[in-house]
This record gives sequence, structure tokens and C-alpha cells, in this order.
Amino acid sequence: MTPLPRRLSLRTRVALAVERMASQASRRLGRGSGEMIGGKLALRVSPRALAELGGGRPIACVSATNGKTTTTRLLARALGTRGPVKSNSGGANMAAGVLAGLARPPYDAAAALEVDEIWLPRVAREVRPQVVLLLNISRDQLDRSNETRRIAAIWRELGAELDGCTVVANVDDPLVTWAAMSWSNQVWVSVGQNWTADAMVCPQCARLLHRNESGWWSECGLARPEPIVAVTGLDEIMWFGRTIKASIGLPGRVNLGNAAMAAAAARQFGVPIEEALAAMTDLGDVQGRYQEVLLGSTGTRARMLLAKNPAGWVEMMELINSTPPRSLVIDFNSQTADGRDPSWIWDVPFERLAGRPVLVTGERKEDMSVRLAYAGVPHTVHQDAEAAADAAGDSVLDVVANYTAFRDLLVRTTPAPRRASPVPAPGGVR
Repeated sequence: MTPLPRRLSLRTRVALAVERMASQASRRLGRGSGEMIGGKLALRVSPRALAELGGGRPIACVSATNGKTTTTRLLARALGTRGPVKSNSGGANMAAGVLAGLARPPYDAAAALEVDEIWLPRVAREVRPQVVLLLNISRDQLDRSNETRRIAAIWRELGAELDGCTVVANVDDPLVTWAAMSWSNQVWVSVGQNWTADAMVCPQCARLLHRNESGWWSECGLARPEPIVAVTGLDEIMWFGRTIKASIGLPGRVNLGNAAMAAAAARQFGVPIEEALAAMTDLGDVQGRYQEVLLGSTGTRARMLLAKNPAGWVEMMELINSTPPRSLVIDFNSQTADGRDPSWIWDVPFERLAGRPVLVTGERKEDMSVRLAYAGVPHTVHQDAEAAADAAGDSVLDVVANYTAFRDLLVRTTPAPRRASPVPAPGGVR
């Protein structure tokens, strides 16, 4: 067993033993990965455990409403070119999950940590990261985090406290930009912003923002900074004045944007862009996202996509509409982890789904059916995703699910055999 470093107090050593026992018991009983229960108990035993485990190691925190899981995984791959990397997984992105991610040896390894946007201040004050990535802010779980400016404000306050920390921030999101301006050092990245309805007014003066092809600005002087990294095409990144040809194993412009953010953060730890991109190319899927599973009685190949708020839906629509039309299954719940209030679906431009077969299921399938009817999208309603796949009668289709529907569907299905395809080039300078 790897010995614990001397800097850990006796109380934290006991807390780590409790965390191991609790997480192992949870897995044996089939109650999940055990990250949350183990981390919660450890923090009860030693409230300072997170600070002790985070001290003296290279750490980057990733926070956003959408894309933080994927970006964290990409960043972990890039940092892994320099040695062992610790990271939390499975959506366990509050303090307890972060502690579980740091609670295994080697205890001096670098860490890429996914952190819930509301929990970021608490976690960052404890672990004192060298780099924080801020991707975007939008409404999510209306009964929990519906006030986007409040999130931007707490991020801004945090930046003023973390002396010497570098923020890698998306300049296309006005809320993120305003929050990042208080930090010691900024790396401005442009990854685009398809959803702008949550950033219509200036977070600084509350006047309506102006927008054109060059960016956004406010009458008070707040304006989009000039990026030094930018996604300029489906396979192209502008990188500190040069053009990088980039291809990773995940589909869509949104994921190239996630990769650009991760690479910009990895650069702060000494990882060159070519090595960072090469490490990202064979990711394939992220906790089931973009994975193909066998669905229904005939074994339909179903590509799994996650969308849990209006901004996420707009990104998924861009991805779906970039390929030839095929059947789409929408699996929609509203459990606690999804947010109990499903009214946000009325802000999603479902009209963009016209022209493809749409099949609806999930605990709130009736709500989704009404929304699609008002959008003028012909659809059918089914008992579950398996029945929907059988009714579609296609060999391949897409499934867009929100959090709990996605999780439950992954448990019920098996991965489809991988299709033979050439490995994309990791990228190069031209």
C-alpha cells in the first residue's frame, strides 16, 4: 500500500480509511460507485480533508453548465502525458465527489477536477487550483440554479480571492467573461455560443447587450476580449497566432471547443498543443455520451446523446442536423437530479427537428409531447425507449436523453460492437 504523505493529519488519514470502506460497501451492495457516500463520510470525519489532499499538487478545476464532464476527461488525457492524473467521475462533482477523486494514491499526482458551478467557490478555496476553466453559464435545474448572474457573481468573487490562479475562459459567453475579469491571469478562448438567451443583458450594467459577427459589447464598456485561442472550423483551431489542424474522437464543433479549452489549460502545466491533441484522439465516448448501444428487441444501434437544458439541446440539435436525417428518440424525466421543473422545454427550439421521425418516451413524455405538438413536430409516444426503437424500425437512430433517463438507459443496454473506422490524425501545424 502506498504510504500517505506526512502532511496529512491523523484525522484525515482516518477519514480516508472511512471513505474506502464506505465506497467499497456501496459497490458491493449495488448502490452505485460509492464516490458520494464515501466522500460525504470522509468530510464528516475530517472537514479539512479536501484542503489537505489538494495541497502541494498541480490542480485544474473545470466548471460550467454544459460540457464540464467531457472537458475534464479531455484535460485529464492531456495532463496524463506528464504522469499520473487523478480525476472525479460519474457526475460526482460536488465537494464529496471531488474528495473521492483525490483520495487514492499517488497523493502528489496532478488532478483534473470537474466541479459543479455552484460548488466551485467552496472546492477551489479548499484545493487552491493553479488553473480554473470556465466554459459557460446557462439555466439548469430551475429549482436549483436558475439565476445565471448569481453564478457569474460568485465566480467573480472567487477570482478576486485566488491570487495567482489562471482562468481559461470562454470569451463568447458574456457571463463567463465578466466573471473571469477579476482573476489574476486570463487565457481567453473562443469556442462559440449557440445559446444566447441566458446572456441577453450585460451582467455589469443590466443594459441590453449588442451583438454582431465580431462579438458582443455593452454601453458600459464591457466587451468581448480578443481570444488567443479560437475554434475556427470543424477541424481547425487558431492557437496563439498559428493554425492547428485538429481532429479528436468526439463529434461536433462543441467537442472541438471543449478540446481547445482543455488544451489551453494543459499548456499552463507545460503540455504542448500537439501532445495534448494526440492524447485526446481515442477517447471514443465520455461516460456513455456519443456511445452506440443496442436498443430494443431487434438490436437497433442507438447513439446516446445527453441534453439536460436549453443550451445543451441547441448544441445537440447542431450535432444531429449535421448528419443525414434519421429517427430520434427523446427520453425525458424530471427527477431530483434532472430538476423537478420541466418548464424549460418551452424555450428549446424544437422546430428544428422537423423533417425527421421523432419518438417520445420517459416519465414526462406527455409534457414533451405537448411541447412538440406546439412546435409542429409530428411524433409518436411510447412506453419506453426500447419500444420506441422497435417502432422506429431503423437499423441506426439517435437517442437524446436528460440526466436520469440517460443514466438508466445505459444500465439497461449493452454497447454496440465498434465499427471499423480509420483513426483520425492527432493534428498538425500548417
